[in-house]
Amino acid sequence: MPGNGLQRDELELHFQPQQRLRDAELIGFEALVRWRRGGKLVPPAEFIPIAEESGLVIAIGDWVLERACAQILELRAQTGKDFVIAVNISPRQFLHPDFLRKIERLLKETQIDPCTLELEITEGAVMEQTENAIALLHKLRALGLKLSIDDFGTGYSSLSYLKRFPIDKLKIDQSFVRQLKPHSQDSAIVEAVIGLGHTLGINVIAEGVETIDQREWLKRLSCDEIQGYYYSRPLPCENVLPFVLSQFSYPYRTA
Repeated sequence: MPGNGLQRDELELHFQPQQRLRDAELIGFEALVRWRRGGKLVPPAEFIPIAEESGLVIAIGDWVLERACAQILELRAQTGKDFVIAVNISPRQFLHPDFLRKIERLLKETQIDPCTLELEITEGAVMEQTENAIALLHKLRALGLKLSIDDFGTGYSSLSYLKRFPIDKLKIDQSFVRQLKPHSQDSAIVEAVIGLGHTLGINVIAEGVETIDQREWLKRLSCDEIQGYYYSRPLPCENVLPFVLSQFSYPYRTA
């Protein structure tokens, strides 16, 4: 069980870089939890649903948030620059009565700049208890956190609700990027999402970008940011700082 993995210190956090398209600059990372069992990584698709159903996802989510904040502080100490780290928030975690208090306590204990932590919430989580969810989003935004809607386009949020969400970013699901090519249905959907986001003053990031053609087509469609294997695979913690240093001319800080 994933909970046993947490107790045995078998969980790892990997970080996938995110790139801004207009200047090709590294802007941050998405934190991705991994479970190494018996020396092999268990695919998230196998253990996250079990953790969600059992409730263990809350403890795992708390662990991810703490480690993400530690990484933010480490990068700040080593480079003098703030990078945003995005963390997936499961529906069960988001809707838990103590979620807001935990976030407030985490920010107080770590003293990170709140705008360096981005919470990725799925459409389904927001729509499950819509009014309560919108109120919670506003409270989280008031703390200074960045908020994004994950896997946008795969859920069922209406435009009337979307304009009420105090969010900074829409994340286009990789299923629309995988077959992205001119004059395709996927291209039309991606273009519509980008246009919608920009109309509402929201940045748009596409995930699952694996080829130069996908990247260039997204750039032509005015997508703001990308992440995916084309830019970088998810990096284990020890490889994050070297990746950052390879992107910028930062002196390495040893203290």
